Amino acid sequence: MLWALLIVVAVIAVLVVVGYNKLIAMKGQTMNAWKQIDVQLKRRHDLIPNLVSAVKGAMEFEKDTLTAVMEARSKAMTATGPADASRKEGELTQALGRLFAVAENYPQLKATENVKMLQEELSSTENKVGFARQFYNDIATKYNIARETFPAVLAAGALGFKAAELFEITEAAERNVPTVDLSMKRG
Repeated sequence: MLWALLIVVAVIAVLVVVGYNKLIAMKGQTMNAWKQIDVQLKRRHDLIPNLVSAVKGAMEFEKDTLTAVMEARSKAMTATGPADASRKEGELTQALGRLFAVAENYPQLKATENVKMLQEELSSTENKVGFARQFYNDIATKYNIARETFPAVLAAGALGFKAAELFEITEAAERNVPTVDLSMKRG
């Protein structure tokens, strides 16, 4: 009888240790995935002032548009967590869309290699941000599922494992696909 009780206690202890270690590993992967998004967003934020500077002279009468982009960039740089970042980065994307739409009215910008290069870099970075968000949501979802399944659910809350936030679209306007032509080519 004592041996059976010891075996049950040992099995439970092993399950707790294995479950704890799995949650720690998945929490680490989730944090790493978030940092990968952060790296791409920093790259995006660093490109924007260069782009604004490159188009500033040619767009002398569009100061409101340039100001809106820089203000949206400043807000995006203060984002904390996926939900806040998603909202603020959405605002920045909309401001950039307006900038590129207005830039269509300035043919001299099309001939500027610096502007073309910055737009290509920004477009590439936008793709990387999208992939990083998708990867983060995949890892965070796996972590959340592991945290909420038996037997981990019995100890996860007590051990301080909180659910990971996911990137999601919260406003209907953000669901609309932007119609921004980053190539600056007239069709």
